[in-house]
Amino acid sequence: MADAARKDTHRVLIAADKFKGSLTAVQVAERVTAGLRRVVPDLEVESLPVADGGDGTVDAAVAAGFERREVRVAGPLGHEVTAAFALRDGTAVVEMAEASGLQRLPAGVFAPLSASTYGSGELLRAALDAGARTIVFGVGGSATTDGGAGMLSALGARFLDAEGEPIAPGGGGLAGLASADLSELDRRLASVELVLASDVDNPLTGPKGAPAVYGPQKGASPDDVEALDRALAHYAKVLEETVGAKAAEYAASPGAGAAGGIGYGALLLGARFRAGIEVMLDVLGFAPALEKATLVITGEGSLDEQTLHGKAPAGVAAAARAAGKEVVAVCGRLALPPQALGRAGIRRAYPLTEAEPEVAKCIAEAGPILERVAEGIARDFLT
Repeated sequence: MADAARKDTHRVLIAADKFKGSLTAVQVAERVTAGLRRVVPDLEVESLPVADGGDGTVDAAVAAGFERREVRVAGPLGHEVTAAFALRDGTAVVEMAEASGLQRLPAGVFAPLSASTYGSGELLRAALDAGARTIVFGVGGSATTDGGAGMLSALGARFLDAEGEPIAPGGGGLAGLASADLSELDRRLASVELVLASDVDNPLTGPKGAPAVYGPQKGASPDDVEALDRALAHYAKVLEETVGAKAAEYAASPGAGAAGGIGYGALLLGARFRAGIEVMLDVLGFAPALEKATLVITGEGSLDEQTLHGKAPAGVAAAARAAGKEVVAVCGRLALPPQALGRAGIRRAYPLTEAEPEVAKCIAEAGPILERVAEGIARDFLT
């Protein structure tokens, strides 16, 4: 009898992303755990906060046991900021948003033409200095559209105008590029495995490129978008003269347009592109945690059409379904019908708006409301 009871014991794995603007992934896990245990006090719960390569990726790695390392680097406008990366057993998790993200800009300020990824290159260099042999480079949430030129400059590349002077920072400066020299790139990059982790697969330029798709959310006007697209195309052309046909090949490759084209810069460094959530699940040790779970709870701030295209909950649900595990999701807002959730491997979603219809209240009081939602999950699936 005791054995039968033990066999029926539930073990929950919480593998959710952040609720942007309300709760970090770690806080989501804490609140869900608290709600579940109000209904099932002795419930076994394992928390594995996840991220898809965008902002919050370093925090997820630290929560999984990586060591947090801090370094002073250039922010997107050149001012110094304190940025972090994560390190464990020779593997570094570097998040470009830590140095070059929108959150590094003053409130209400955008710099679509001049924001630079130089600080992201400094972060990569710090990971090399720390002895990293594998670098997972999570890109997303950028303030920049410079094709990774700033990052490459920090790692030893030189981008010069017709007078032999360094070009101005940012995507706008690329219009004046006359020559590029990558011969002095940090030698250590050749012996490191560099993984480009992103949830987008856009090329560098064109209708689906970095400026057209993501420029407006970084403050780019229609004229700015056109100027940036021309500048990045020119940049790729100059690089083709320097490094050969592969520069054009990389510009058209999936992931080149990630984070304002920093994906392109990473590909030039020899990075291998992988879906951000897949990389992070590997790095965080998701498979062994999943093996022990009877129910998986994933989620993010908004479950919508974007979720289905490489976001964290879709990646978690796909892996869990492949292992035959049941998955439910928590979210702030739900904009997917049950059929779409089912196809993604999610049995049911629990939005905060179901417990509290007032959206402003859901954002302001996300933690306590999420605990109430988690109580509902416990009653529906664990009792």
